[in-house]
Amino acid sequence: MANLILQLRDYRLTTAEILYHLPDHPKLLQTFLWQEYDLAPHFPELRRFLDFWVKEIEGKLHSVRVANKKLITPEEMRYCRTEYLIN
Repeated sequence: MANLILQLRDYRLTTAEILYHLPDHPKLLQTFLWQEYDLAPHFPELRRFLDFWVKEIEGKLHSVRVANKKLITPEEMRYCRTEYLIN
């Protein structure tokens, strides 16, 4: 239910592909996928996560690719005029 409330507040399902350098082998890159509901275009949740990454995780960031999708749009939400009860 909390996800639905976020979607109604214009949060979008956001996926970030994070490429980072392995701490022990800096020439090698590793991929990390992050997914959360976030507000486009500023992405405060993703920024908070990336700030945490820079401060707490040893792997230096190489690049971040972001995609997001609005799951509920106004034209998809409508009220039902009829209710059918079964048994």
